[in-house]
Amino acid sequence: MSMFKWDVVDPAPGQAVLPMQRLPWGKTIGLGAQHVVAMFGATFVFPLVMGLDANLAIMFSGFCTILFLLIVQNRVPSYLGTSASFVASVAAIRALDEGNDSSYVTGAILVGGLVLAAVGVLIHFAGAELIHRILPPAVTGAVVMLIGFNLAPVVAGIYWPQDQWVALATAAFMVFAAVALPGFWSRIAVFLALVFGYLLSWILDVVFGPITSVLGGATEATEHDRVSWAGVQAADWIGLPSGTLADGVSVVHGPSFSLTAILLVLPGVIALVAENTGHVKAVAEMTGEDLDPYMGRAIGADGIATAFASAFGGSPTTTYAENIGVMGATRVYSSAAYYVAALVAILLGLCPKFGAVVNATPGGVLGGITVVLYGMIGLVGAKIWVENNIDFGNPVNMVGLAAGIIAGIGGVTLTFGDDFELGGIALGTILVIVFFHMVKGRGGDGAGTVTRNLSHPDYDGGVDDAASGGTHNR
Repeated sequence: MSMFKWDVVDPAPGQAVLPMQRLPWGKTIGLGAQHVVAMFGATFVFPLVMGLDANLAIMFSGFCTILFLLIVQNRVPSYLGTSASFVASVAAIRALDEGNDSSYVTGAILVGGLVLAAVGVLIHFAGAELIHRILPPAVTGAVVMLIGFNLAPVVAGIYWPQDQWVALATAAFMVFAAVALPGFWSRIAVFLALVFGYLLSWILDVVFGPITSVLGGATEATEHDRVSWAGVQAADWIGLPSGTLADGVSVVHGPSFSLTAILLVLPGVIALVAENTGHVKAVAEMTGEDLDPYMGRAIGADGIATAFASAFGGSPTTTYAENIGVMGATRVYSSAAYYVAALVAILLGLCPKFGAVVNATPGGVLGGITVVLYGMIGLVGAKIWVENNIDFGNPVNMVGLAAGIIAGIGGVTLTFGDDFELGGIALGTILVIVFFHMVKGRGGDGAGTVTRNLSHPDYDGGVDDAASGGTHNR
């Protein structure tokens, strides 16, 4: 069967539409638009907080989704939006010195994408078990956790102070929307919070006038409107993404490379391996199809897409849980709908005025959204532990992971000479992996009594070497 020949079906209510099937084109276009709304909020929030262009990111999300679908032969229906896994790395790169501008950010992400693609190729030929041995759930959860919680100072120091009350109101609305709203509406909580915060900021400008605060990148407080549409008025309706970023680099630019910056992004690759693996398994469970043969293709495709986007100044990509949620609600898994969504995203990316509206998002709104999103990223690490029954009465898990988590979240550094420094999430990830494997399977009789008694007061002295989770002997 041709990759672009979908069987047209008209299913009964509740009946699934499989990846190589589609509804009539009218309904398929409607579902594609729904997928665009689902991915929309996070896809342009993360470029903004990374200092990259949101319009370019949205356009490349369309190109990268098509590229992904072609590589997986339409068997893994997914949308590739902007990845959050590199946000902490980008913040660390920009904090190094003034010379590490956006070109070094995208250069490091490009290398990260190539590494992810290589991992995908390895999994395709050697099987996923090899990666699981190196990165068991205990390690993966720790890395994801330190990536998310490492971002706390970014919210506290940059976005939240720009307008604390708008940030608080936006965060409260997002929490409520994500939990209390029904069905599809809860899945677009980020987008709804963005609209809410945007409108609230505009109303406050009209009613109370300008605010005095320190804008991102500034050192002194200034009086300014919460919402400034000067860039929107000047932007064209149709055209390619253009202009300059906040650090003076062109929106569309080539990469530059720095070893320190590259090392900082590599932990994000671990998070993406875990994320893509989970998403492929989720899609397989929903569709009832065996997608294990496509696991390596999916991971590699995400890496190639990330490298492709970064080569032009775009943002890193990943498969989106929001869109998987839409499929779960509609039971329509047709890859045709994702081609429609990708084309819509490309068209939006070719509207500079739309991009200017996105780039004018008030800092307080971003503060409210990111304080929730970054916490959720960190808690995904805890979710990985819970789902895999990681036993923290086992000293391998408790002690083996502890130092790396604190080093990553707290920004601990190691300096080598005058020109090279290893710290933050890069150092934390290395410590997590090295310390965990250093002690795995090495516990002697009576080892770990303290940690076991802390988590399991009724522990009777058995030995537990199940380092990646499970139960302990009683």
